[in-house]
Amino acid sequence: MSTAWSVIVPCAVAWLVLVFLLRQRLLPATHPNHRSLHRSVVAHGAGLAIWAGVVAGALWSPHLWPWGIPLAIVIAVSFWDDRRGIPILVRLASQIAAALAWIALAGPFPALLPALLTVLAVVWMANLYNFMDGSDGLAAMMTLVGFAACAIAAWRADAIEARLMVCVVAATVPFMIVNWPPARAFLGDVGAVPLGFLAGVLGIEGWRAQWWPGWFPILVFLPFIADATATLARRVLARERVWEAHCDHYYQRLVRLGLGHSGTLALYSALMLGTGGSALAALVRAPAAGNALLALWAGALLLLFAGIDYGWRVQGKAG
Repeated sequence: MSTAWSVIVPCAVAWLVLVFLLRQRLLPATHPNHRSLHRSVVAHGAGLAIWAGVVAGALWSPHLWPWGIPLAIVIAVSFWDDRRGIPILVRLASQIAAALAWIALAGPFPALLPALLTVLAVVWMANLYNFMDGSDGLAAMMTLVGFAACAIAAWRADAIEARLMVCVVAATVPFMIVNWPPARAFLGDVGAVPLGFLAGVLGIEGWRAQWWPGWFPILVFLPFIADATATLARRVLARERVWEAHCDHYYQRLVRLGLGHSGTLALYSALMLGTGGSALAALVRAPAAGNALLALWAGALLLLFAGIDYGWRVQGKAG
């Protein structure tokens, strides 16, 4: 299938499915509670339309589906979780099983430790993507920027998987429209968890196939990785129950500090474009500088998070 059809078909199918789901009110509703960033009911599970578009686009190129079964497992379990709820241990077990299935399909890893670290990285990426699907436009923008950057890098390496990434970007465009502030729908588990899973799998596969160095996918998705990982570390140090739902991510604090959904989206979009754009520039011009660039961006984000923590403490004292 030509690149044009890799854009047109996924985008059109995703839009039709999304319109149908919203008009027929088939998506689950999230009601406001003490952890919510919204005061009204918002639909979730709209990520289902993205996968409908991706499948429609990828069916034209069956050889793009070495991860079809693992990804289908994650989508199916996440779909059920959106509607009925699934215990956390069952969710994690399904994600680990899917990651192991991908490893088996991708080929043998050189040792047990790299395989275990790979499973950990993929499962963490799947969950952190879900954690970040809470503020208007945030997950949609990360998907557009992140998978577009990876598609360009894969295209430079003549990897056929670039078309799969293009399908993901194209299918996300209609969702971005309804997720833009004020959001009418969110990805839900069925959208966010598989997207994170796919980002992790493609990032590692690209490193193994030498489409890009190991620092590249980390830098591309760094705004999400850094926020979720720093939040988890802070909660672990505070001896909080990290498996319980919360509203303590840095993007959530920014919204509550007064920046709002639009302001938070603008800031994080700038960060995403900065990390993604600089990752591509380094890949093309100076790959050897990639690790230093990753460290520089990580330091900048940690300084930002420290500033948010300070503002949060000041507001708490003022309150």
